[in-house]
Amino acid sequence: MSALFEPYTLRSLTFPNRVWMAPMCQYSAEMSGPDAGVPNDWHFSHYTARAAGGTGLVIVEATAVGPEGRISPADLGIWNDTQAEAFRRITAFLKGQGTIPGIQLAHAGRKASTDRPWKGGGPVGPEAHGWQPLGPSPVAFDEGHLVPDELTVEQIGEVVGQFADAARRALAAGFEVAEVHGAHGYLIGEFLSPHSNRRTDEYGGSFENRTRFALEVVDAVRAVWPEELPLFFRISATDWLDEAGWTADDTVRFAKDLYAHGVDLLDVSSGGNAARVRIPTGPGYQVPFAARVRAETSMPVAAVGMITEPDQAEKIIGNGEADAVLLGRELLRNPFWARHAAHELGAEAHVPQQYHRSV
Repeated sequence: MSALFEPYTLRSLTFPNRVWMAPMCQYSAEMSGPDAGVPNDWHFSHYTARAAGGTGLVIVEATAVGPEGRISPADLGIWNDTQAEAFRRITAFLKGQGTIPGIQLAHAGRKASTDRPWKGGGPVGPEAHGWQPLGPSPVAFDEGHLVPDELTVEQIGEVVGQFADAARRALAAGFEVAEVHGAHGYLIGEFLSPHSNRRTDEYGGSFENRTRFALEVVDAVRAVWPEELPLFFRISATDWLDEAGWTADDTVRFAKDLYAHGVDLLDVSSGGNAARVRIPTGPGYQVPFAARVRAETSMPVAAVGMITEPDQAEKIIGNGEADAVLLGRELLRNPFWARHAAHELGAEAHVPQQYHRSV
């Protein structure tokens, strides 16, 4: 029996295997008007192809909880009912293939209002559907980026409410996993790290203060997310800074807090909060962070980052380094990766009836 293709249960939900799709922005929604942030035919084709390919969980890309929470004007959103209703077509297809539908709830913070990557990814202004970013402190992400407006305590409470409202809509849209995006230098991660959080009130300074906003979001989402369904949290395990940043030790410590607040799995990534940081990448380079959380806490984990080969993924699960693997670019290259991996490992993955002739 392949460990990678053993079912996995969290709360009442059983995933058919441990091959999961990481959230990856497509920057392909309408940027303004009534269809802004609404999933369209591109999103349907993109996500359903991975379900047909046998992927056990598909996590839809960073989906903004409010208009100003988008990374780019072309991002998906779930701040209104039109957006939520459009997702139902996607979630229904995924469930029909035996794939669990998940969604990442996000706010981009100071890294918001940027162009699509193939347009350079730089900040955009009102003439290109942009807006003024928000952040924990008036500190720009990098040279050339806008200095964000510092969120007031009242505005922080409003954002917490946006996450809860987004979770309610996600449930109505048919999603069965909700993931809070606390990684890659977006708003929640900005609050966590002293590199970006310079506040002197109850949301800044100490570890307890810097993690307060994240835990308030988790509590608000968990309060509206059904008890029987799992809640994930994505974290950057380290800022990759020598000092004055978020560290792997912080991640282990925070994982225990998240678990106590009802998070069921930590999706362990890294980086994104400090510009021009040198990251020593390589195959599975982030797996040790996930493995450490799993070894030192009660929190289940998913590993992500340059996981490309079936044997590599099998060893990560078999060695107990993670409970699941999240594939990103590899699933962009090959939507049927799970089926091919199952064949190579002597296991089985879902094959649509229409494709049985290919087996």
